[in-house]
Amino acid sequence: MKINSNIQALVAQNVLRTNEEKHASSTEKLSSGFKINHAKDSPAGMAIGNRMNAQIRSLYKAKDNASNAVNVVQTADGALTEVHNMLQRMNELGIKASTGTLTTSDREAIQKEVNALREEIDRIAKDSEYNTQNLLGGEQQMKGYTNMTNRGIKVLDYDVEFPKGKYILDLSSLDNPTIKINGHDVPNLKDIVCEDGRCTATLNDGSKLVVSYTESDHPAGIEVDVTGIGGMKIQVGTSTGQEIQVVIPKMDPLALGIGVKQDGEDPIDMRTQDGARSSLEAIKDAIEYVSNARSRLGAYQNRLESTVASLAETTENLEGSYSTVKDVDMAEEMVDYTKLQVLVQAGTSMLAQANEQPQQALQLLQ
Repeated sequence: MKINSNIQALVAQNVLRTNEEKHASSTEKLSSGFKINHAKDSPAGMAIGNRMNAQIRSLYKAKDNASNAVNVVQTADGALTEVHNMLQRMNELGIKASTGTLTTSDREAIQKEVNALREEIDRIAKDSEYNTQNLLGGEQQMKGYTNMTNRGIKVLDYDVEFPKGKYILDLSSLDNPTIKINGHDVPNLKDIVCEDGRCTATLNDGSKLVVSYTESDHPAGIEVDVTGIGGMKIQVGTSTGQEIQVVIPKMDPLALGIGVKQDGEDPIDMRTQDGARSSLEAIKDAIEYVSNARSRLGAYQNRLESTVASLAETTENLEGSYSTVKDVDMAEEMVDYTKLQVLVQAGTSMLAQANEQPQQALQLLQ
């Protein structure tokens, strides 16, 4: 029997301290709802959980980006709906002006309405904005350049899928134009057609490159730089490059082919019967141009809405995985908490009894 070293008390104290630490940890888990509150709880689990949490929060923002892009497309399509309606009205006026029962003053009145409609189309193209960004003025179309822009030869538009690079266009013969890249034929080139001041190169996959020219100036050796830059890039993922490029072509009267050209030529002149009849073809092409643009916008909207749904599903699954790593099972933890609570109480009682044993040494001294 010893009084300087109470081994039984030390044992009871060590066990009690261990159980108290576990009891405190269990209390923290039940209070926070997390089974990993500190890196020491699970170093690997903490790293995995933090990485998954960062991805989940990024996906929520990507989903917001895609939803905002849907609103952008709807805004542009709403504006084009009105442009479409005005073109239909111009077509009606063209049909009316083509008949021989009208007088010159009647056609002058029709031309005034046509001019007003063109001015409104131009205003819509300039003023249609989303978050101060112009949508129909050409800012959201693909950027391309030529070495003869000052001569009226410029890149009007091209599809995102059209391979970027530097091309050489030969328009010396409009009946047999050619386009090359790095001195070689363009791979998968389907055809190249030049008419009505536009030269369109089409690949087998349907992607197109459109370059303007003038009837008096269509030389060889036109350098065409397809940059691959332009449009509104929508970040729809958590990594670089996970984006959707929304391209909206320019929609002013000149781009539609119904505006007054730089040389003063007016493709929509309904002041004469013959002029009205020739105007119908230009209006028809403009309607088709707008229809194609709206069809593309509809495809963008469907794709973006599918992206939103996909991101929501991915986020839900990641939330489940994150919960498995990070969240505590309350029922299981409550079992441990109750067990530890009993052990702490038992340890406290045993420590008290171990501390009473040295008192028995006094009986030997009596």
